[in-house]
Amino acid sequence: MAAKYKKPGVYKEEKNASPKSVVAVPTAVPAFVGYTPQAEYQGKSYLNVPIKISSWNEFLAIFCLPKKEREIPQQYSPNYFVVNKPKSQVAVNSFSVALGDYLILPDPSTIYYLFLSVKLFFENGGGEAYIVSVGTYGKVSGRPLGSNDRLINQNVSLNALLIGLSLLKKEPEPTLYVFPDATLLSIDNYATLMQAMLLQCEELGSTMSLLDVQGGNNPSQQNYLQLIENFRNNTGSIGLCYGAAYFPFLGTTVLQPEDLNYTNFFGGDLDQLSELINPKNSDASVTSVFEMINDIHNQSISVSQLNNALLKSSAFYASFFAKVLDFANTLPPSAAMAGLITMNDNVKGVWNSPANIGINQVKDLPIHLNNDQQGPLNVDPLSGKSINVIRSFIGEGVLVWGARTLDGNSQDYRYIAVRRTLIFLEQSCKSAIEAYVFQPNDANTWTAVKSMISNFLTGIWKQGGLAGSIPDDAFSVECGLGTTMTAQDIMDGYMNVSIRVALTHPAEFFVLTFQQEMASSS
Repeated sequence: MAAKYKKPGVYKEEKNASPKSVVAVPTAVPAFVGYTPQAEYQGKSYLNVPIKISSWNEFLAIFCLPKKEREIPQQYSPNYFVVNKPKSQVAVNSFSVALGDYLILPDPSTIYYLFLSVKLFFENGGGEAYIVSVGTYGKVSGRPLGSNDRLINQNVSLNALLIGLSLLKKEPEPTLYVFPDATLLSIDNYATLMQAMLLQCEELGSTMSLLDVQGGNNPSQQNYLQLIENFRNNTGSIGLCYGAAYFPFLGTTVLQPEDLNYTNFFGGDLDQLSELINPKNSDASVTSVFEMINDIHNQSISVSQLNNALLKSSAFYASFFAKVLDFANTLPPSAAMAGLITMNDNVKGVWNSPANIGINQVKDLPIHLNNDQQGPLNVDPLSGKSINVIRSFIGEGVLVWGARTLDGNSQDYRYIAVRRTLIFLEQSCKSAIEAYVFQPNDANTWTAVKSMISNFLTGIWKQGGLAGSIPDDAFSVECGLGTTMTAQDIMDGYMNVSIRVALTHPAEFFVLTFQQEMASSS
């Protein structure tokens, strides 16, 4: 003391009243990887650069085409062909009018899912997210998909998506991987990507992959089990507890009628469109609209106004326009789940299952499964790979009706909430303990670490994140010589901390037992 103070006076010292504490890490920060309309902002390219956004407007500013003086660009331009349907063919992409039966077939090179999926994410409670644009939209083929062919976009590259995945290794914050465009790959390429995603999640130990079942956009009662079997066979056997799969796709309302127009048909060939809906100029009002459309010198009427005029003048055009809008709005469920998980974590906590909740901007499903049909998807004793089914219930709408990881046979990591809660606890404690690296490996440090983690876990227990009537039943923290370490451990520079937690599990099956009781005299 004498050496520190040499002149008379009053000296002030401050001491920390509270020890270091564990700061809870974010639990729901998805990373979207796929194709965007553009990836440039203020002259700088953002291709293959993970960018954190917090709103739909930020996504529009960085990854979407800028507005021009008199034109609002179409950010997503799927293209469709309308052809005569063979009488013997049964297809969900067909529609009938007085003129006959028709098929609606997309140009597969124009179909992408990320743009609408990010919007669906924000519509369902999404907050902060990372976007990795691996490319912009590719060359248009100008040809329709074969009526019996699987939807594969040749512009979607496995190598590009794998590069996007590898970029996320350097980003510690994302906790969910979402690849909406991945189902547009071939079956083999999608299998390779899924296995790479699950492997990376397991290596990092801090993320989960939300996977979509390929073919979920157009399933039928005859082929949906085959789609599920293909998916299960292609996910591999590594990192299953770090993945969750959802089926089927969602019939959304994200894309609005004003987002499509006559340029989205026949590759923009107006002659083919005119011949289909107004053969030989049989309807004068429709002919008049096409004349205005073809008048390139008339700049006073917008494309949107001309499209509305065409919808009003041709009932045939209006009928297949509505059908095409439904097809374009059929999206993979992973992005909606990322939004719901974010909302669930913010409102209830990561330890609550993101299930039995409705999905915003969804009006229908491409297939409706009942209890008996869902059973083999939710519980599969052979592969153990559970598929979470999204179902429609009368009076309740479309609900997420599953809460399992792909590791459905595991007693420890069967449920999404359990796996994600453990990730949350592990990462939070890991980040906090880093402050003690190089501190003396002695009783003072051990006591401080135990107190810090115990205080954190007590708070989680009070919020309902851990099971047990008292804290001692919910968790235990051990650190010290003779309990978690030997003298040799201390000499080698190791400080071992043992944490045991009792996690809450969802009540997945409710069994009500009823029994008649014989009447008795009072």
